[in-house]
Amino acid sequence: MADILQYAFFQRALLGVALISVAAAIIGTYIVTRRLVAISGGITHACFGGLGIGYFLGINPLITATMFAIGASAGVEWLAARQKMREDSAIAVVWALGMAIGIIFVFLTPGYVPELNTFLFGNVLTISPADLWTFGIFTTILLAFFIAFYRPILACAFDRDFARVMHIPVRFISYAMTVLISVCIVLTIRLVGIMLLMSMFALPQLVAETFCRRFPAMMTASAAISLICSVGGLLLSSVVNVPCSALIVIVMTGAYMIARIFSPR
Repeated sequence: MADILQYAFFQRALLGVALISVAAAIIGTYIVTRRLVAISGGITHACFGGLGIGYFLGINPLITATMFAIGASAGVEWLAARQKMREDSAIAVVWALGMAIGIIFVFLTPGYVPELNTFLFGNVLTISPADLWTFGIFTTILLAFFIAFYRPILACAFDRDFARVMHIPVRFISYAMTVLISVCIVLTIRLVGIMLLMSMFALPQLVAETFCRRFPAMMTASAAISLICSVGGLLLSSVVNVPCSALIVIVMTGAYMIARIFSPR
């Protein structure tokens, strides 16, 4: 196991999961607090529509996926705020529509789409230096925004009606956070795949929630849990020779089950 740490691709994978763990802890704590865990799945599957359009038009699918993800997240907020639709129902609409559009355009694309499996299942071991720089810049922007608007974000996460009474810009915070969630999903979906991405936005936060009451403590604990489980899954996958993304999910699920058994509450 010590030998694999000498390889550059494995070192990049470790640094990549560290950056993803920080970003997922911030975003995941926000969506778990707002009871919007399904939004990560909804936007992730809605991205499939953008990927299909990108392949069909012959342009970079990450560009169309980003546009589609931002549009889907903004659509969820608009349907929930203006059309008085429940957010879980709005998520179901964009989830189904995105998948349907993606399937149609992938079918219409001439030839075989070899990179599609990468977006569905991901491979954290293929992280490149460019990926690290891109996600490092995004994580820095996310941290800066979160620090600058920490109290408004906290108020909107726990009680949006109270935030409106206090004249907090709820609409701005909600739309800004959904855009950041969308961009984070698009940047990480090719690296870790849909399955691990949804897990990193929920399972570490659910583990932390069993022991933490306060938002900052929950966010810090979820980042540590995500990092420990991800590194543990990576190292274990090198021993048992199975896909690392699936093994990381199993490790996170095991951590959640242990947390539920030994939770003080």
